[in-house]
Amino acid sequence: MSGDGVMLGPMSPEQTRPSVLFVCVHNAGRSQMAAGFVRSLSGGAVEVRSAGSMPADRINPVAVEAMREVGIDLSGEQPKVLTPDAVEASDVAITMGCGDVCPVFPGTRYEDWALADPAGQGIEPVRVIRDEIRGRVLALLSELGVPPV
Repeated sequence: MSGDGVMLGPMSPEQTRPSVLFVCVHNAGRSQMAAGFVRSLSGGAVEVRSAGSMPADRINPVAVEAMREVGIDLSGEQPKVLTPDAVEASDVAITMGCGDVCPVFPGTRYEDWALADPAGQGIEPVRVIRDEIRGRVLALLSELGVPPV
């Protein structure tokens, strides 16, 4: 059960770790930063995906720079299109305050994190967004029972 009283979906025998999907329109900033933090802070204990309804051609270079400052390399990541399969395969689907709507499947928990869009912003505002995402990811890991590494 999550901290807000929502039951998390049961894990199948072949799925031994929780899975999280981060969604924003372009999959170029917020969702990529969140996925990077989950990969790094969970030490691989959480399966993580990110996607967008209208993926950009590349990740926001300022987001890549901001994450590099905290030791996380997003330079090899590529925006991906949101598919129903990605949502259905996830225990938690998190939209990033951008109006994207995920297909709804039983057993998947849905959240919306209202976050500013880093698109077109300089490094200072993107650092603020990055740090807010990190805090939310730490809270999510706690709800999932995954200690940060």
